[in-house]
Amino acid sequence: MSSAELTPQQLAEACSASMHERDHAAQALGMEIVEVKPGYARLTMTVRKDMLNGHNMCHGGMIFALADTAFAHSCNTYNKVTVASGCNIEYAAPGFEGDVLTAESVERTRSGRTGVYDITVTNQDGKELALFRGKSYQIKGSVLPESE
Repeated sequence: MSSAELTPQQLAEACSASMHERDHAAQALGMEIVEVKPGYARLTMTVRKDMLNGHNMCHGGMIFALADTAFAHSCNTYNKVTVASGCNIEYAAPGFEGDVLTAESVERTRSGRTGVYDITVTNQDGKELALFRGKSYQIKGSVLPESE
């Protein structure tokens, strides 16, 4: 079945699975895809001891990596290679060893080659740990081979 024959939901899931298969960083951090839809992704990651900073809290870079990965999955659901053109993050609360972090990425707008996505990172209790906004830019290429 070619990518053109897939429903938007099937295309989103296939793009996400394909990206995750090649994303060795996300795999090494133990990220898991929970849900993906066109313009949306939810990923989880459990905070391990090797992810803690000198204050015994989850390193901000690990939280950023989870948010950034959810952002990538949500903006690549249309089978157009899309990269970050900019982003920012605001940390609201710390994460700790054993916490299960969830990053939920929601498309706010997409027009032409650009888009804006809001990502919220929470812990297993639903407490907001970080707010991330990503701006996307579509470049040449497709996530899935066009003839797949």
